[in-house]
Amino acid sequence: MDRRLWREPSFDIVGKVLRVNWLYVILLCALAGVGYATLYSAAGGAPEPYATKHAMRFGIGVILMLAIGMVDIRIIARLAWPAWLGGVILLVLVLRMGHIGKGAQRWLELGGLQLQPSELMKLALVLALASWFHNASWERMGNPLFLIPPIIAVLIPVGLILKEPNLGTAAITAMLGGAIFFAAGVRWWKFLMVLLPLPFLAQFAYSHIHDYQRARIDTFLHPESDPLGAGYNIIQSKIALGSGGMWGKGYLQGTQAHLDFLPEKQTDFIFTIIGEEWGFVGGIVVIGLLGLIILGGMLIALRCRNQFGRLVALGISCNFFLYVFVNIAMVMGAIPVGGVPLPLVSHGGSAMLTVMVGFGILMSVHVHRDVEFTSVRDDR
Repeated sequence: MDRRLWREPSFDIVGKVLRVNWLYVILLCALAGVGYATLYSAAGGAPEPYATKHAMRFGIGVILMLAIGMVDIRIIARLAWPAWLGGVILLVLVLRMGHIGKGAQRWLELGGLQLQPSELMKLALVLALASWFHNASWERMGNPLFLIPPIIAVLIPVGLILKEPNLGTAAITAMLGGAIFFAAGVRWWKFLMVLLPLPFLAQFAYSHIHDYQRARIDTFLHPESDPLGAGYNIIQSKIALGSGGMWGKGYLQGTQAHLDFLPEKQTDFIFTIIGEEWGFVGGIVVIGLLGLIILGGMLIALRCRNQFGRLVALGISCNFFLYVFVNIAMVMGAIPVGGVPLPLVSHGGSAMLTVMVGFGILMSVHVHRDVEFTSVRDDR
């Protein structure tokens, strides 16, 4: 093997295109197709205002994903910490000049696009932690001082996201960081030391969170206490899901969504339309499709020959899983309601951009799965 090719990024575009996991791309297209059909129904059987934009955004997202997939994984590794720093700067800018909506300051206005930096920060965090743990020896992993920088790298964005305030995304970011720590080989007893004080911290946090966040938790525990106010969304969501039965009411026949009983039907509660119109069977099929995408990401991680790529693929797959789990559990009433969309199905440009950038990095891991390097700056 030519050692020069081993050391330097490859620019064989044709070879890289042939190595793209096209089956995985087809799975993503199928999920986006489910999103288009559901958004078409959410608009009362019309492509506007949701479905057409969804298709256009996904088309741009696929091009972006394939373009990122052509970038050598070693170049992405070198950009990991600059990306983390850029994400932190964007989070600070959000707190100083961000757009305020629904009681929170989470978005930056960039032209006609509303960007949510906390979503991009999750990807940057995955890259930074993967870079830190790349080829770390067991001796270094056992040294508590070695874990201090990556812990700080997690706590800084989590703290900034909490100040927006965005409790749901902050919790997901923390869990994502924990997943990378676990995958890198951090001992389980160190996680136990972090988890033991959580009940006390949760009690303290509950007494200091915003009123609307406390109302969400109270509504989760007792939604029937305010059926026309704070508990309205989750009650209507449960009605829509339950009314679908085993086979559903039929496409474009959902009454809860079409009669506008269900708020946020095109974004956070879009899975309820699937459940109402396609029933339990349709919901299981969609969940199965989501599961195949998560499994595909895990397989890409297992086939990668370098630690950085493995951790990145696992982190991106975990991020996608957390999107799916939180959204579906939320609409079923299993966890408190939060603003987490169903990826590639819900309407929204910022979420689509973040997900497709993540899949682009995942595709780069797959395309360059045989690349080996001992350091993110191994230029010797």
